Amino acid sequence: MEFAYALLVLVLAVFIAAFVLLVVGTIYFDLSNSKIPPGVDQPVKLRIIHCVYIGTAVLGKILEKLGLCSQLSFVRSLRWGKKFGEDPKLFIKDLQFGKVPVRLYQPRAPCAGGRRGVIFFHGGGWMFGSIDTYETMCRYIARESESVVVSVEYRLAPEHTYPAQYEDCLAATTHFMKTAEDYGVDPACIIISGDSAGGNLAAAVCQTLVSRRDLPKVYAQVLIYPCLQAIDFNLPSYQQNCAIPMLFRERTAFYILQYLTGDASFLEDVLEGSHMPVDVKLKFRKWLSADNIPKEFKVRGYKPQVPIECSKEVYEAVKNCCEPAFSPLLADDAVVRQLPESFILTCEYDVLRDDGLLYKKRLEDSGVPVTWYHMENGFHGIISLFSLGRLTFQSGKKGLDNVVNFLRRL
Repeated sequence: MEFAYALLVLVLAVFIAAFVLLVVGTIYFDLSNSKIPPGVDQPVKLRIIHCVYIGTAVLGKILEKLGLCSQLSFVRSLRWGKKFGEDPKLFIKDLQFGKVPVRLYQPRAPCAGGRRGVIFFHGGGWMFGSIDTYETMCRYIARESESVVVSVEYRLAPEHTYPAQYEDCLAATTHFMKTAEDYGVDPACIIISGDSAGGNLAAAVCQTLVSRRDLPKVYAQVLIYPCLQAIDFNLPSYQQNCAIPMLFRERTAFYILQYLTGDASFLEDVLEGSHMPVDVKLKFRKWLSADNIPKEFKVRGYKPQVPIECSKEVYEAVKNCCEPAFSPLLADDAVVRQLPESFILTCEYDVLRDDGLLYKKRLEDSGVPVTWYHMENGFHGIISLFSLGRLTFQSGKKGLDNVVNFLRRL
């Protein structure tokens, strides 16, 4: 009996020591590797949330080393979210649009005519996230904008690589456009939206549909801090915000490579820019150049990159990232001119800020109406933190309300 008790105490002590070590190590990693400038909204909260993310990743790696589960599956399980119960203002139903799982949020209140339809693609670096993860956000958009919202459960990388995610989103969107009236939606008032990786997918799908004559014209697009290109990882926002949570520069390139090929072997080449030949960079320079970024966004620092020699092997492996379906910023002018009214949200302390700014300029130069909302104290992912109890970011809610206001006035 005494031996069993001693053993229990020992196991408990080891567990506590391991937990303390994990916490200390996580905090040390965050303080050593991340830099949060004074202008970021509620930096203490941001550090806490970032530490939780780091801790889950480290714990997942430990479990993987022990052979209990993969790090990826463990992190996904903790970030997956859950479906809530009934909503007094919404009918909520899980459906299949073809082979793609979706979740429909439909206002219960009667409506004289057809409602707006908002199709939403979640973020998560093409590797994480789900319709459960974005349950709270989609309910909020549906309730507050009085729109029918369809959240899409597209396949994830690295198990499924490009163009699987894009194809799922395109298939779900076309199905919705063809059957919109079945859900009380006006087919002429469908908005395509997404955040982060979902913003990439939304922009790509929207571009593809401008040439479809068998479908209604897309009414508008909503892009929340979208990732729109994989050519240049040395734009001002990448340099300025390279170590600001929730999205580091290196992590962005890692996610992009996982989406593109399922393999991050060429991460350093991509970061330094040796994955693209000079002639390819020059081809896209009129759209993808720091010269197109307003001066006020360079005051926190910017050093132009010196062109370096391209590795042919790497280029062959990643050249598909030049396709507009992968990098919507690189679409032809003829396509961009046909795009619908757009809403773009950017955050000052986000590596993807300049992707949004460059796309905004392209749209405006092509005569497309753009509503731009810039969060001066925002960071990547802040919208998802609009309702998180004591860790809520009111700036995130303000940003989401700007999305809702845009939808309501359409």
